[in-house]
Amino acid sequence: MNAAAANIGVVGLAVMGSNLARNLASREGNTVAVYNRSRTKTDELVQAHPEAGFVPAFSYEEFAASLSKPRTAIIMVKAGGPTDAVIDELVKVFEPGDIIVDGGNAYFPDTIRREKAVRDTGINFVGAGISGGEEGALLGPSIMPGGSDESWTTLGPILKSIAAVAEGEPCVTHIGHNGAGHFVKMVHNGIEYADMQLIAEAYDLIRRGTGKTPAEIADIFAEWNKGELESYLIEITAEVLRQIDAETGKPLVDVILDQAGAKGTGAWTVQTALSLGVPVSGIAEATFARSLSSHPEQRAVASILPGPGTDFAVDDADAFIEDVRQALFASKIIAYSQGFDEIRAGAAEYDWTIDLGAVSKIWRGGCIIRAQFLNRIADAYAEQPELPVLATSPYFADALTRGQAAWRRVVIAATQAGIPSPAFSSSLAYYDGIRADRLPAALVQGQRDFFGAHTYKRIDKEGTFHTLWSGDRTEIEAEDTH
Repeated sequence: MNAAAANIGVVGLAVMGSNLARNLASREGNTVAVYNRSRTKTDELVQAHPEAGFVPAFSYEEFAASLSKPRTAIIMVKAGGPTDAVIDELVKVFEPGDIIVDGGNAYFPDTIRREKAVRDTGINFVGAGISGGEEGALLGPSIMPGGSDESWTTLGPILKSIAAVAEGEPCVTHIGHNGAGHFVKMVHNGIEYADMQLIAEAYDLIRRGTGKTPAEIADIFAEWNKGELESYLIEITAEVLRQIDAETGKPLVDVILDQAGAKGTGAWTVQTALSLGVPVSGIAEATFARSLSSHPEQRAVASILPGPGTDFAVDDADAFIEDVRQALFASKIIAYSQGFDEIRAGAAEYDWTIDLGAVSKIWRGGCIIRAQFLNRIADAYAEQPELPVLATSPYFADALTRGQAAWRRVVIAATQAGIPSPAFSSSLAYYDGIRADRLPAALVQGQRDFFGAHTYKRIDKEGTFHTLWSGDRTEIEAEDTH
């Protein structure tokens, strides 16, 4: 067996796990133990990277023996059953005070369940969201760990050593207890869904409206990336649009099947928001857009449905492109605002103390949704920690005020042309809904009271009321059922 030479271990050596292990090993002070169910992967990693000084293990007992106390292991295996299986094996060979970290994309209720079960053994369990993909795992991801305060004391310095750095600050912070880290990572991915869909809609509108080629639109996105839209996703969009398919000579975007995949985190974000009563309409529509794209049999049948019947072309291409840019920025603000609203509601529901400003800061580097304006989000929460709606902070409210006319023109143009823009239009509808003096929900309450005696409240006096709809339709004061 190995002597207890390593201060950190990684279980699961597929691409993400291998890259994370290499990142850990490259940082001063870290010695990394590695274990994989298949010995071949362990051998391949150790042989390919002798400079890393990995401590290989070929059983869980050997892995545990190679780690100094408190033992700390990061699991990088498939979510679900495989994660539970690895946890069960580590619990057998670890001791109270040791730390097990799940670095996969786990569903946060599973993390809450696992943390509770593992805590009963005296071992610390940490659910850590890790964003940045394969490159981030190797060069520096954004990391969102949950878990106990005790575990953060040991784990914090290790994670800070491998995290991305933005403006001199490591992109990692202790999010909160039990499932808080995976909850925040889930919402991060939901925002990512919305951001990607909005960019795709912007591309589609520009291409259909102006006739520009993907390469020409790539230049537009590259220019946008120099201003307030600066972000990783805008940057890579330009790269994707410039790519030419070697086999056909066509733009790669034109030979990729228009059916978007999903790993489930977008759906989790929407489902959780529904249970919390938080509107995340932009994220929801982005998730549904992927679902719609993945049903070619329905789209084929629906091709008989009529559209506007006229070709879409804009008179002033430059003006239209600027409108789309402003609409994209405004819709992007709504996506982030809705996401942070969900984090705030989740923290209240699950009794987590989450620093929203700190979350925005750790998303500035390493992660997929890193963007220039995350600093503005941090500023907004620094000025008003209990800010009820992020979009109402001065910077974002001003941006929405400046952009709303262009935003409306784009949604109108898309609607008249029959071009689907669900994320643009739902974001605008949310904006109008949240700023409305009065919503038609009053009628909905009247309907609910009519068919189900669900009662209602009045604007002019305290109490809860019910109208005797099947009787003489007089109003009575009812017991408050809310």
